[in-house]
Amino acid sequence: MISTSNLSLRYGKRVLFEEVNIKFTPGNCYGVIGANGAGKSTFLKILSGEIDPSSGQVSITPGERMSVLTQNHFEFDSYSVLNTVLMGNKKLLDIIQEKDTIYAKADFDEADGIRAGELENIFAEMDGWNAESNAASLLSDLGVKEDFHGRLMGEISGKEKVRVLLAQALFGNPDILLLDEPTNDLDVETISWLENFLADFQNTVIVVSHDRHFLDAVCTHVADIDFNKIQLYTGNYTFWYESSQLALRQRSDQNKKVEDKRKELQDFVERFSANASKSRQATSRKKLLEKLVIDDIKPSTRKYPGIIFKADRDCGDQLLAVEHLSKNDPDGNVYFSDITFSVAKGDKIVVLSKEHKAITTFFEIITEAEQADAGTFLWGSTITRSYLPNENNKFFTEDYNLIDWLRQFSKDKEETFVRGFLGKMLFSGEETFKKSNVLSGGEKVRCMVSRMMLTNANCLILDEPTNHLDLESITAFNDALKDWKHIALFTSHDHEFVSTVANRIIELTPHGVIDKYMSYDEYLADENIKALREKMYAGVMETAN
Repeated sequence: MISTSNLSLRYGKRVLFEEVNIKFTPGNCYGVIGANGAGKSTFLKILSGEIDPSSGQVSITPGERMSVLTQNHFEFDSYSVLNTVLMGNKKLLDIIQEKDTIYAKADFDEADGIRAGELENIFAEMDGWNAESNAASLLSDLGVKEDFHGRLMGEISGKEKVRVLLAQALFGNPDILLLDEPTNDLDVETISWLENFLADFQNTVIVVSHDRHFLDAVCTHVADIDFNKIQLYTGNYTFWYESSQLALRQRSDQNKKVEDKRKELQDFVERFSANASKSRQATSRKKLLEKLVIDDIKPSTRKYPGIIFKADRDCGDQLLAVEHLSKNDPDGNVYFSDITFSVAKGDKIVVLSKEHKAITTFFEIITEAEQADAGTFLWGSTITRSYLPNENNKFFTEDYNLIDWLRQFSKDKEETFVRGFLGKMLFSGEETFKKSNVLSGGEKVRCMVSRMMLTNANCLILDEPTNHLDLESITAFNDALKDWKHIALFTSHDHEFVSTVANRIIELTPHGVIDKYMSYDEYLADENIKALREKMYAGVMETAN
C-alpha cells in the first residue's frame, strides 16, 4: 500500500496540491487525471521520491517494492536490452551481483558459504532461476523480437526503447507500479496486451494517460486533481466524466428537488454498474460502484473547448477518387502501392498503416503538398478541404500574437470575430496576446483547430488530431467528429476516438489496400482480416474491398 499524509506542493505562489491525504491499495488501478498543468506527472514523481513535496510525506508498506516507468530513454544506452529489463528488479539484481562477488573470491570461507546459502534461498524465492526467461518472454509479449534482446539499448530505435522500458517497469511483479503515459508509441496489439496484463495484475497500479479507452479498460478508480486537491472516485474514466457532467447539469438546475437529483444520480450509477460487465475487472468494479456514496459525485471545474465544425455547402456526388496511388520513402522502401478507392457521402474514414509515415505521406499527397510516385487522385468540384497536419511547426515561425496569427487565415479580419474562435479553444483575455512561436504543443494544436473551424470546409483531413491535447480537448474533439455530417479522413492512436467516429476502415499496405465498411473494434477482432493483413504486408498482392 502507498499513501500520502498532508501532502502539499507549491512553486512560489502557485499551489499544485494542498493537504492531500490519499491511500492507494492493492488490487486496484488508479487513473490520475487533471487539466494540463494540474500536476499529474509531478504527483507520480513525488510518489516515486524523484521530487520532494513542500510539506507532508509519502508512506509505503515496509518491504514493498515500487517500480516506475522511466521517461529517460538514454539512461540505459550502455546496457543490453535483456539486462535493462532485469534492472527493473533492483533487489534481485543486487542479490545476483553479491552472489557473483562471493563465488569469485579466492579466499572463500565459512562465513561466505553461509551468506551464499542465504542469498541462494532468497534468489530461489524470487524465482531468480527463471528471471532471464521471464524477462525475455515479457519483451516478446511487448513486441521486442528475440534478435534485439542481446543488443545495447543505444543501438535500438526510440519506439523499441519505449517497449523495453515498459518491460523493465512490469518485470518481477512489483508491489506498486507507477506508469506515466505507458501507451505512447505502442501499437493497438501491444496496448491490448498491456490492458489485459494490468487487468490481471493483483498489486497497486497508479497510471497517468490521455488514452481514454486504456483508462476505461484498466482503472477501478480515478484520482482527480482539482481544486488543489486529489479526490478518489470509484469507477473508470467514462464513469467519472459522465457522472461529473451529470452533477454539473444538476447544479445548474436550481428548480430540481434534492430527491429528484439523488434519484437521477442513483439511476445513473445502477445503469453504469450493469454495464461494468463489459470489463475484465467487471465483478470487483460492479461491487465498488454499488457501494458508491451518491453524495461523493461532484461537478468538475474543467473547461472543455467548444469545437464546432460547420460546412458552407453540402458535398456533391463526386467526392474523392484515388486510382493506383503509390509512394516510396527516400530510401526506396515502399510506403504503399496500388491504392484505389473512392469516397462516398457520409464517409468518416480512419486511415491505418503499420508505418505512420505512410499515412502522413498519403495525406500530404491528397492535399497536394507532395507528389505521388504513381497513380492519380481527383477531388470533386464541390469539395472544400481543411487539413490538420501532424507536424505544424511551419505555421508558428513568426512572433505574431494569437489574434494576429489567426487573423491571417480569416476572411473577416475584425478582432471580435477572430477572438470568438480563439475563445472557443479556451484562449481568452491576456492569453490571446501570447506569441505564436513560443506556444506549447497542445496550444499549437488548439490554434490549428481554431484555424480549421474558420474554413467551413466540408471535408476534414486529420493527422493524429489528439496529439498533445489534454483529455478535455480530446473529448471535445471526439464529440465534434461524432456530430460531423460530412466527410472526414483521419488517423489516430486514440482507440476511443477511432471507434466512435469511423464508419469505414482503409489500411494502406506496401501491396495494396484493405477497405472495409465496419467498426474499428470489428476490424481489429476479425480473424480473416488479421490473416489478410499479414499477407498484404508480407507481399502477397491482393486487394480487399
